[in-house]
Amino acid sequence: MRRRGLALLPIALPLLAFAEIVAFISVAHAIGFGWAILLGGTASIAGMVLLRREGIKGWRRFQAAAAEGRPAGKQVSNSLVGLLGALLLAVPGFVTAVAGLLLVLPPGRQLARRQVERYTERQVGGAMAGDLFGARHVRVDTGEPIVVIDEEPTRPAQRTPAAAIEGEVVEGEVIR
Repeated sequence: MRRRGLALLPIALPLLAFAEIVAFISVAHAIGFGWAILLGGTASIAGMVLLRREGIKGWRRFQAAAAEGRPAGKQVSNSLVGLLGALLLAVPGFVTAVAGLLLVLPPGRQLARRQVERYTERQVGGAMAGDLFGARHVRVDTGEPIVVIDEEPTRPAQRTPAAAIEGEVVEGEVIR
């Protein structure tokens, strides 16, 4: 079974190459040819250094989580995003360097990590995702659930949110 992303690869790679050429020409025009080469080379070297660092750091975090018996999915997804960012930074070119830098910096990394977790959850299901990433926190909003408690017939009914009522906890899985 072919994936959509693989089907678009023959179109995406030439477009990326064209974008990289245009970006290089623009940067070279703005700061000079020598500085553009130096900037591109520096970004690639930084990406290679980060690639090694992210790989080692991710492996250690995975091992620590496994040794402590807690789900290692968050560490793995965080490391995968960091490795992808470092790989994009290592590939020569300004467009891929900017994309890699966005994935290496914390705000972009957290956003991408959440997307990886959501994608994984859709692919493997909620129960398996719970095993990978730990307990999922789900907030259900069905409007304004109200439970009416009428203790005295002469007083108006007291309205309390349904969340305030204590009772038996049922463990389950959220299904779309």
